[in-house]
Amino acid sequence: MAIDDWLLDELVAGRSGPVLRLYRWSRPTLSLGWHQRSLQPHWADLPAEAGIELVRRPSGGRAVLHAGCLTYALLWPDPPASRPLAYRQACAWLREAFAVLGQPLLLGTAAANGQRSSCFATSTAADLVHAGGAKRVGSAQLWRRGRLLQHGSLLLDPPETLWRQVFGQPPPLLPPMPLPDQELETLLLRTAVTHLVEGELISRPLESRELAQIEARRERYRWGEAGT
Repeated sequence: MAIDDWLLDELVAGRSGPVLRLYRWSRPTLSLGWHQRSLQPHWADLPAEAGIELVRRPSGGRAVLHAGCLTYALLWPDPPASRPLAYRQACAWLREAFAVLGQPLLLGTAAANGQRSSCFATSTAADLVHAGGAKRVGSAQLWRRGRLLQHGSLLLDPPETLWRQVFGQPPPLLPPMPLPDQELETLLLRTAVTHLVEGELISRPLESRELAQIEARRERYRWGEAGT
């Protein structure tokens, strides 16, 4: 989370262009939207009882369980001013990838519901669902001086036991992925080139100077640092 927040600041300052990150989590983690106040009482016990870490995201939205999923972070320097249009355009690469897989995704249609504690309990225009309504991708945004960070969680094989522990219900009933994880990431990067960048994606590691700057802001995303 600190990396994505730092990348957005770099974008605002003009020191970076567009960025796409695909990443996984080293342990099961529950991330909360920055302004989320609808919390379940038992979540504070999850680290000790279920080994689930708790963090805040810089972006908005509801709680997301990061386990059996792929996370993306899109940093966009010149998004359209309309947020619904920004969501549609920012999700086009995902929709193309799943169309290639024979699993077309649609935009959600439900109204935002601040009473729901789980991101995957409802499907708004920020989300992507299968034809039967099962939610595959949940997304949320953070805007800063006209620049956009869009976070998203793409469910691959969500663990039912952990979902029941966290949310008291099973994960969405999704069709199985037809590709191994690494091949899926390759496909996603290919469709990202088509929709998100002109030319090629350039991959590079973070430098030690950059990592030090990121480390300095990690505390703000730990559980409890944003008012919980």
